[in-house]
Amino acid sequence: MRKLILTALATTLFASVSAVSQAETINATVVAGHPPVFRWVRLVPEVFIPSVNKQLEGTEYTFNWDEQYGGSLAKVGDETEAVEEGLAELGVISSVFDPAKLSLQNVSYYTPFVSSDPDIVVETIDKLHDDNPKMLETWLENNLQYLGAPSGIDDYLLMTTFPVNSMEDLEGKKIGAPGPAVNWLEGTGAVGVSGNLTTYYNEIKTGVYDGVIVFATAALPGKLYEVAPYITKVGFGAQYAGSLAANKEWFDSQPEVVQQALLKAGDDFKAAYLADLNKAMVASLKAMEEQGATITEVDDAFRKQWADGMDNVAQTWAAQVDSEGKAGTEILKAYMDAVRAAGGAPVRNWDQE
Repeated sequence: MRKLILTALATTLFASVSAVSQAETINATVVAGHPPVFRWVRLVPEVFIPSVNKQLEGTEYTFNWDEQYGGSLAKVGDETEAVEEGLAELGVISSVFDPAKLSLQNVSYYTPFVSSDPDIVVETIDKLHDDNPKMLETWLENNLQYLGAPSGIDDYLLMTTFPVNSMEDLEGKKIGAPGPAVNWLEGTGAVGVSGNLTTYYNEIKTGVYDGVIVFATAALPGKLYEVAPYITKVGFGAQYAGSLAANKEWFDSQPEVVQQALLKAGDDFKAAYLADLNKAMVASLKAMEEQGATITEVDDAFRKQWADGMDNVAQTWAAQVDSEGKAGTEILKAYMDAVRAAGGAPVRNWDQE
């Protein structure tokens, strides 16, 4: 009997070794323009990649990951092209820096003062991808497969080299802002300049900018409080800024078990991201204050004055997107309706004017 058992064990072991030896290794490069000090990049090696690896345990597939972060393969805003053209199989796509190619994904950036809750904004945008196929079309047009893993941004702040007590304080000041957020400065008297986190510190330090529109959880690791110590909580709102995506042709060529692992890992990334973000928001403001920053918050009248003084950038954006044959007006209404239904209280109902 013992001999039979040993023979059976040997046969099983041989089969297992053979299966492992025949396992297919999938080479995949994942790219991000930002460095891993930022959450939307850091959680790729911490959550997304381990989730994919874990799900594929016991299958015949394993991944060999090549991680290219911090602009080593593609700079901020160039990730879309890098993945689209197959230079990388996956990428952290910053849709906020690619508003022409990923127009519908930027709806939250054209609707400021809507909700400061990143959970509401992120879940709403992610669900729109499930409920409205037109949201996915913009990815597919660029040979990209949406994987979820949305990058949510906490409530945007104004960080400046000078105190802001009234709208008049902004007159003539040069303020850096990401992509479409430059529109938030219309009507304030400030001069909006398009920029991104990788350059803000030096541009403020050298006087190119007098301040920036940024969020606390990135301002802290970026040490922006050292050069822009005046933090004004205006209530611009939380935002959706991008997602993980894969090269569509590469994704379609993968077996279903691998595709499902990638999509499930996107969900795991989202859950971990929001949990981490919510913990970090308060801590980041506290840490910057402890490092010498001065934090103030505008009152409701100031916030409403700012919002009402802007052109209706949402309607302008929607009309432009409509003219390109995409569903700008439809997505604007769907987004605003969903935010209101989730408990958001917009300072200005952009879709209803």
